[in-house]
Amino acid sequence: MAKDKKKKGGEPTPEELAALESSGPPRLRTKFETEVRPKVAEKFGVQNPMAMPKLEKIVINVNMGRHLDGTKVPGNIKETVLDTLTKISGQKPIMIAAKKSVSNFKVREGYETAAMVTIRRDRMWHFLDRLINLATPRIKDFRGLNDKSFDRQGNYSVGLNEQGVFPEINMAEVNFTHGMNINFGFSNSTPEMSRFVLDELGMPFKKPENN
Repeated sequence: MAKDKKKKGGEPTPEELAALESSGPPRLRTKFETEVRPKVAEKFGVQNPMAMPKLEKIVINVNMGRHLDGTKVPGNIKETVLDTLTKISGQKPIMIAAKKSVSNFKVREGYETAAMVTIRRDRMWHFLDRLINLATPRIKDFRGLNDKSFDRQGNYSVGLNEQGVFPEINMAEVNFTHGMNINFGFSNSTPEMSRFVLDELGMPFKKPENN
């Protein structure tokens, strides 16, 4: 008899998430539309559907400026970063050039110093699902994400120390360990609304300490 691979708490396994991505609408998008939106309307008094907070995009960024060798990022580092972003996002990233020179970091204006990918619609929801249910539980000594990293418009940023937390990445096959910054772009929102929406979707924020 096959063992039940279901994770504790009803969270999907990697195999189940892969199946969900290939069939039907993203489950977190469905949860947002059917469960979270009514709660937002009740809690914040937002009655106009067009005024509801909305997660519009997720931007993943990796800065490679400190690894510049002359005028270029070494090929092995650049290849690893681009491969990571492609695997975890499902689409091709772009290289970003420095807008100004920073002598302390040997960065000159116009040099390619970062890689970035912006994901929207279904890919965005699938990525969020994997981040919440597969990646964050694999963070070493994980005690929750910082719930203070919201800007005035309700956008949220979180940093990860290494790409190996994503199950798509086999660390035995990479030659360079790197972190990344993930930004969640909201519209019609505030820090309180965005925090509530992400919390209801299952984002594992740090729990308040009991005095």
